[in-house]
Amino acid sequence: MFRRCMVVSAILVLTVLFLAMNIPSAPKEREILVSAAISLKEAFIEIASLYEQQTGDRVRFNFGASGLLQKQVESGAPVDVFASAGEKQMDELQARDLIIRESRRDFTGNTLVLIKPASSRVILQSWADLSRTEVGRVAIGSPKTVPAGQYAAEALRNLRLWESIQPRLVFAENVRQVLDYVVRGEVDAGMVYESDMAGASGGVVIAARAPQGSYSPIRYPIAVVRQSEKVNDSRRFIDIVLSRAGQNILKKYGFPGSR
Repeated sequence: MFRRCMVVSAILVLTVLFLAMNIPSAPKEREILVSAAISLKEAFIEIASLYEQQTGDRVRFNFGASGLLQKQVESGAPVDVFASAGEKQMDELQARDLIIRESRRDFTGNTLVLIKPASSRVILQSWADLSRTEVGRVAIGSPKTVPAGQYAAEALRNLRLWESIQPRLVFAENVRQVLDYVVRGEVDAGMVYESDMAGASGGVVIAARAPQGSYSPIRYPIAVVRQSEKVNDSRRFIDIVLSRAGQNILKKYGFPGSR
């Protein structure tokens, strides 16, 4: 009797194992990892929802300063798509053959603006006013890693203001940190992209736009990273960014779009 029970138990175990091995598993959700400049955060999250609705797949994001994201790609981070707030970072990746060259597209631009706390009594109506003695600390993104900081430094040099205000500069990790410094009144002024003001919840105003020709045109490039194993999915995401719907979302968040 005992031997018979053992045989029956063995048959039941084998049957369960056989069924488990032959039941089709649920399809695994695919996803892509997009490393994007932090100035794109709100717009790209909304664009990602379009991608997910159309494909059923998921988008994960890694937002930060473009220069730091570039270094991560160079270090072999498992990134599928890179979107930069400046051309320099993408150019350097392209020179090292770390992006798929033919996938690279410029998808939007931006404008550099001078901002100040809304409650500030400091007279700041033009970039030339930065040289006034009552203007204290001025925040910009670190020119080493933040494209907005690079453009700000370029504008200050071309306007011959760099030498006079350099001792008062506060370097931030990214453009959103500059905005935070100004909102909290920790600095008298800051330099950010105009699109960053679209999501600002009060406490800050635009004092002046950078004079035309004082800095290089701001272009945002996007490309598939060379090591991506999901090239087709990555290209699909870029197509949606460039689509009319994607461009409308960018415009909603203060970007001019590419068309």
